[in-house]
Amino acid sequence: MHILQPKHTKLKQEEVKKLVEKYIISLSQLPIIKIDDPALPEGCTKGDIIRIERKDEDKINVYYRVVV
Repeated sequence: MHILQPKHTKLKQEEVKKLVEKYIISLSQLPIIKIDDPALPEGCTKGDIIRIERKDEDKINVYYRVVV
């Protein structure tokens, strides 16, 4: 992982359920990230949900993507 690359984390099933309930969305509504993306953590498979943390000066913005 490069120092400038945002942190990518694979969510556990419990975290996915909380995400879906919190935002009242389905997994098909999430933006996608391709399985061959070099930023993905090891062991990701299609359908996994990835949390991306991007630093913006003094705060952290969180984004979610589904692996396709």
